Amino acid sequence: MTAAVKTPPSMKPAPAPERTVMLVLIFLVTSALLLVSHNGPLLEGLGGLGTFLRNPIVEALLVSLFLANILFAHLWRAAPWARAVVGLGSLLIVLPLAGREDTSLLDLSIQIMIFAALALGLNIVVGLAGLLDLGYVAFFAVGAYTWGIFASPRFAEVLRYYGENPGATNAGTLAIGLFLVVVTAASMVYVNRLTARTAPTRTTTWSFRLASIGLIAGLVLAARATIVLMSGQAGSLANGINPGFFWLFLALSIMAAAIVGVLIGLPVLRLKGDYLAIITLGLGEVIRVLANNLDLYTAGSQGITPIKSASVPWFNAMAGALGFTEDQYYLLFLYFLVLVVIAVILTVNVRLDRSRIGRAWIAIRDDEVAAQAMGVPLVQTKLIAFATGASFAGVMGMIFAAKQTFISPESFNLFQSIGVLSMVILGGMGSFPGVILGAAVVTLLNLRILPGLGEATANLGIPQQVNPGQLQRLIFGIILVAMMLLRPEGLLPSRRRTLELHHDDNQEDDSGHGSGGGLNAGPIEVLSPGLAPASENERSGGTK
Repeated sequence: MTAAVKTPPSMKPAPAPERTVMLVLIFLVTSALLLVSHNGPLLEGLGGLGTFLRNPIVEALLVSLFLANILFAHLWRAAPWARAVVGLGSLLIVLPLAGREDTSLLDLSIQIMIFAALALGLNIVVGLAGLLDLGYVAFFAVGAYTWGIFASPRFAEVLRYYGENPGATNAGTLAIGLFLVVVTAASMVYVNRLTARTAPTRTTTWSFRLASIGLIAGLVLAARATIVLMSGQAGSLANGINPGFFWLFLALSIMAAAIVGVLIGLPVLRLKGDYLAIITLGLGEVIRVLANNLDLYTAGSQGITPIKSASVPWFNAMAGALGFTEDQYYLLFLYFLVLVVIAVILTVNVRLDRSRIGRAWIAIRDDEVAAQAMGVPLVQTKLIAFATGASFAGVMGMIFAAKQTFISPESFNLFQSIGVLSMVILGGMGSFPGVILGAAVVTLLNLRILPGLGEATANLGIPQQVNPGQLQRLIFGIILVAMMLLRPEGLLPSRRRTLELHHDDNQEDDSGHGSGGGLNAGPIEVLSPGLAPASENERSGGTK
């Protein structure tokens, strides 16, 4: 066993320098540059300097530098008031004001935060629980279509179809469906309590499965009967349901995505590694193909549009008083809504990571067999990870649909899943600040820096085949490869991940500076201090 090491005073790392003044100065300078570079009338009056600031590359770099303020406030040693001023001032004042002059900046900020929330959700599944999920975007699609269908003219189309084709469905069908839902749900609760007290038997297992099927059948019957009975109101719902239902659908999108996560997770979570990755990849594609083929509900490849956003009169009045135009109200509202949702998701992540379930996820990730031997219920723990990650994707999918006002199956293809996974890996698996940073970096690269590079070099006479504007994916791939070679733990890794990847270095350091007499006395070579066999043909324990 490795003895506790007391670091000598001379070996203690020097404290980080105090950077309060520098942090505030950089914030003021970058804020001024951001506000100026996105103010069209002001740039017109600056002549050559205005032309320089309007350059796409310069603009992208200024946006990146401004967003780096938040990172500096997190990393640097500075007075708490300065860090609070920089963080809150950047997010609550400077970005909305700059977005008032240039709506694309507000749109970019929302997009970064949507991907940050997706990365935080996938970080639970991949970074903490160690379940490689390549179909994560399916849950994003579930949330988007949950709101998109009801808040658009598509809902009236569905009502008209069922009104013309009611079949044998009537009020009696609704009663039967509700009866089935109540009975089967009660049966599932009873069986679950029974198996909590006694060991599950074949009878209880099959009873639970039959009740699950009955519950699904009851929900389908009740939903179909409700739509048929509402079909007479298709005319009044020609543009979708009232935007006031936005808040209810936030909860419904979370529930829908979590349920789909559990349904997808149940049959596949006995697998792990590459097999789990391939199956989740296939299930993600199944959701996209279903969206492509269920024309009645999703409009197929044509997509759904226009999709409403929430209507908040008091917020619109406040935005109008601050100088925002009417067409900017919904973007400003979604910006603040996403900020609140991100704060909630981050809090949930931190609380879960420090809880018993968080430690169970990490135990499964590190050694599934050992975790099971220690009493961690594998399937239940993995399902919680799947459902939690899926619920984050569901709520962000709904906000994405409200922001874009248009969704189609191509918005949820495999590359979106790969993109979110690259954010998690690039930022640092298991690190919450890291995955947020990874989401910001990847989104900025994809939406601002690489397109800006192509636009800035479009008129330089560079051959079409090697123009950076045509090689965005190649440049992005090279950046990812370089990052993984030079910094495999990610941009902002968690301490646990860093120790794992630099295990050999840490072991060497422990041996050299340990206080255990047995480790330092004599010519004994410490190959592995009690953690692994010294070589393949020796007994475990580290002795030689």
